[in-house]
Parts: sequence; structure tokens; C-alpha cells
Amino acid sequence: MIIKKIKDKIQKGEYRFSDHAVKRMISRYIDRSEVEDVITRGEVIEEYPDDKYSPSCLIYGKTKKGRNLHIQVSLPPTVIIITVYEPESSE
Repeated sequence: MIIKKIKDKIQKGEYRFSDHAVKRMISRYIDRSEVEDVITRGEVIEEYPDDKYSPSCLIYGKTKKGRNLHIQVSLPPTVIIITVYEPESSE
């Protein structure tokens, strides 16, 4: 299953952030621990097998403090955090 492989990579520290994700995290006051927390506790809600650079998916989850986040990541073997944001309430 995709999410298990992604979670394993996150827990081992075998991932990186895109420049875009870092910029978005800074502007949205989202820290690394929140991203790791959401990925390890979250679920895949969309898959993008034909994404521009490599297959990816969108993960939804809540931080330990209850903050809702969407995180787009590329699929293993190379896990890259592509972007991070708080979803609109309608999402």
C-alpha cells in the first residue's frame, strides 16, 4: 500500500522538501514536525499517477493540535514533500 511506504520513509527520515514546499510552510506557519505528524497519521485522499514530474498523492490528516493539513508528496522510492497547505473548510 502506498501510504505505508510513505510513512516508513518519513519515519526513517528518508525524504526531502521541495523549495516550493519550504516557501509555503514558511508563509503558512507550518513546521516540519506538523508535516511529519500528518503524514504518519494521515490518509491518502487523491492519487496523481500522471503528475508533472513523478507520480504523487495528496495526504490529509490532523496534527496533534488538531490542525487540518493537506500534503502532496511524490511516491517512493524518492519521497519529496511537494506542497503543504490548510484545506478550505469545503474540502
